[in-house]
Amino acid sequence: MSNEDSPADVPRSTYRHGDLRRALLEAGLALAREGGPDAIVLREATRRAKVVPNAAYRHFAGHRELFDAVRAAALGALAKAIELEWDKADAIPDAAERARAQLSAVGAGYMGFAQAETGLFRTAFAPRQREGALQGDPARTGSKGLGPFGLLNAALDAMVQTGALPAERRPGAEYLAWSAVHGMALLIIDGPLHSAPAETREALGKRLLHMVERGL
Repeated sequence: MSNEDSPADVPRSTYRHGDLRRALLEAGLALAREGGPDAIVLREATRRAKVVPNAAYRHFAGHRELFDAVRAAALGALAKAIELEWDKADAIPDAAERARAQLSAVGAGYMGFAQAETGLFRTAFAPRQREGALQGDPARTGSKGLGPFGLLNAALDAMVQTGALPAERRPGAEYLAWSAVHGMALLIIDGPLHSAPAETREALGKRLLHMVERGL
């Protein structure tokens, strides 16, 4: 060991059980935050976790498994961001107004996350590396046990139950709402609204959510 090296800088081959997977996942999430899905590299994750590369294969067979784990965690982080907005709507006493506010909360949380955690947002919606990799994965849900798409469906179902949305207009409404909000998110992070003032983006976002609710 050279004089410049310290124990913390030397790669390790051992880790306490369970800690290495968590350390690699956290490193993968940090890489996604910094550079989006293309930045998730298993060798770089092992370097950041300060372990020898071969140690990672006890937990992830390769890049694809690490990528899918990071993608699931990014979806879970998005679900939690939506829940923060959702919780504000829970205090509304009128059931129909509460359901409408929950739908708006899904959109507001979605667009807010896209701007605050752009790297994770891009990772969450990057193409799956393995077919069905996220099916049933609890990492992609929030505290309510629902992912972003599940929360959207729950809000729309509540609108039908409270009479805020006619039942005959419910089929497919989740795709219409999601496409509108996702499109706005992309315009904000990658499109012509990227350099717009924050108040402009916020105002347009609110108009979009109102348009979605009234247009379904």
